[in-house]
Amino acid sequence: MHRASHLGHTGVVKSLGVAATTAATTSARRGGGGVGGGTSTSERGTRGQVARLILELGPATAATLGGRLGLTPAAIRRHLENLIADGMIEMRTARSYGNRGRGRPAKVFVVTDAGRSAFEHTYDDLATSALRFIERTGGPEAVAEFARQQVSELERRYATMLAEADATLPAKVQALAEALSADGYAAAAGPAPAIGPAKADNGSQICQHHCPVAHVAAEFPQLCEAETEAFGRLLDAPVRRLATIAHGDGICTTHVTCTDRKTTVETSPEGSHL
Repeated sequence: MHRASHLGHTGVVKSLGVAATTAATTSARRGGGGVGGGTSTSERGTRGQVARLILELGPATAATLGGRLGLTPAAIRRHLENLIADGMIEMRTARSYGNRGRGRPAKVFVVTDAGRSAFEHTYDDLATSALRFIERTGGPEAVAEFARQQVSELERRYATMLAEADATLPAKVQALAEALSADGYAAAAGPAPAIGPAKADNGSQICQHHCPVAHVAAEFPQLCEAETEAFGRLLDAPVRRLATIAHGDGICTTHVTCTDRKTTVETSPEGSHL
């Protein structure tokens, strides 16, 4: 959804470090020992970078985070422990696809709802109230129409970008991810995980690590549905949402099937719904 007309503020991905530093400073003023308590400005700045990278990457291991930021294992562990103590992130067991080898399941770190709230917009309550009014006066379809209207400008702009990409579907998927990232969605694209011994082409997937309307979409999934429908039209391929931040997942994952031309409605398990 276009940032000029979006319900939320997509600039959060770029300003997360500042927000984390602000949260840390507030914690220090309270005398807390969390993100900011007893730490230097440099420490708080680095901690903000860690939080921002987790938001951009989605679920990430300590090794990945430390490697990206050039931090020692002890340093990244210290920052992660303090971010957990402050409620900004939490640790989870990584999901496994297919047969996993021996050894302990990997531990990954994700931004919590409280962490997102520290960095995101302040318009959730107003947007939710407005959509509730639309639903009361016009019904669920009025909300769906509003969502389609919101996403129409995004679709128009992205159609121009995708028209300049290579004609292959993977190239278009990559172009769409880049366009989303430019609008602050921290998106990435790549092959979908192969399942089964055949390792056949399982299509592509787009992962969005930031959703500026996640809290609103949790109550009004029509926002996610309109966006998913737009992806299907832009790629001219069947698409299906596998996970959404609005429903509590770490990232929004959209699967793109590499087949002949079909509509999203034909392949989605519940029509155009998630």
